[in-house]
Amino acid sequence: MSVASLRRAALDTVSGLPRAFWWLWISTLVNRLGSFVATFMALYLTLDRGYSAFYAGLVVSLHGLGGVVASLGGGVMADRLGRRPTLLVAQVATAVFVALLGFMRGPVAIAVVAFLVGVASNASRPAAQAMMADIVRPEDRVRAFSLNYWAINLGFAVSSTAAGFVAEVSYLAGFLIEAGMTLVCAVVVFLTLPESRPAAGSGASEEAGDEVRLGTVLRDGRFMGVVTLSFLVALVFQQGMVGLPVAMGRAGFSPADYGLAIALNGVLIVALQIPVTRLIEHRDPRRLLLVSSLLAGWGLGLTAFAGSVGVIALTVCVWTLGEMINAPTQTGLVVRLSPVHGRGRYQGVYSLSWALAALVAPVMSGAVIDRLGSGWLWGLCAAVGTAAGLGYAALMRRLPPEAPAEGAEEASAAQAPATGTPSGVVAEGG
Repeated sequence: MSVASLRRAALDTVSGLPRAFWWLWISTLVNRLGSFVATFMALYLTLDRGYSAFYAGLVVSLHGLGGVVASLGGGVMADRLGRRPTLLVAQVATAVFVALLGFMRGPVAIAVVAFLVGVASNASRPAAQAMMADIVRPEDRVRAFSLNYWAINLGFAVSSTAAGFVAEVSYLAGFLIEAGMTLVCAVVVFLTLPESRPAAGSGASEEAGDEVRLGTVLRDGRFMGVVTLSFLVALVFQQGMVGLPVAMGRAGFSPADYGLAIALNGVLIVALQIPVTRLIEHRDPRRLLLVSSLLAGWGLGLTAFAGSVGVIALTVCVWTLGEMINAPTQTGLVVRLSPVHGRGRYQGVYSLSWALAALVAPVMSGAVIDRLGSGWLWGLCAAVGTAAGLGYAALMRRLPPEAPAEGAEEASAAQAPATGTPSGVVAEGG
């Protein structure tokens, strides 16, 4: 492919999206660039504070439990208070609690503040996803969610590397840097993002009934089926982070071997997420979710036959491709199944499936490996991925049409020309 073709493909990928989306995208990227706590919590507690591995695991679990609480609370806030206020409250609270965590010394105080960090840092996710659904046209949503997912992984890849060097100098500096970066995100939201929640009494609102409560979401059979399948797929993906290092260690591989293999996950997402998006955009989500579930399950399942780092790296490539297809497609599907005035709650319950998987996966993988062996874990991954794929195929028959973006006309009037780039959009908005 020529340079001109690559440039045209890149422009097609980023063009046509409203200016507000790019400010939200920048906020996401800055937030992830400052990520420190979630990555280095266990090392901080064991190496710097001198606590036991058991206590460190407990605190990490409490941080994850905060994410579970935030998934529901953040979704309700996004629908009741609005997307913008929820983002501002969550980001300011995150900055305060992260900075405070760096100064905590007692075990109870550390555990409590870590839980609050988990709540605050995850409360913004449903609001951000609901805002994207509000401002981006239906035909562009998968592309928008994919670009956002790319920003998350790009920021995480950079921050993980930089945070390692920061931790060698001062863990406290890492906490303060994350707090500062999160405050920058709040400033970006405050200065650039208008409220996007659909106005009461609009046509879309009346269609949705304007009375979407948490119970409404939980009684939505097809949507809760999707949430259940999302939980199963998330359990499979989590094994790349919790089951794979344990299994490789027991097989005689070194931590450096695992680091080399798993690094491919982030590298591939950063390098290929945008090209993959061009391939999957406007395709049938039922087929995409079936394929991504099979790639996830069987990619990790093939680890049972991997006897070298090179082969393990190949399996990582397989399930990473599934991840790149699954993430934007599934988020777009949640929007499609959500009534306009309930997007925050629906995104919150969807986020809950991933938060619960992050809590369950470590316990599940440890129990299976200890009692049955790692081969059984990889076999279960293949079985669960297959079952999830078939479940998506059955549930997604006769999908409802996508609701239009509430602010599409305003966003279109404010966005940059169709051939513009993200930097052009930002410059115009400044």
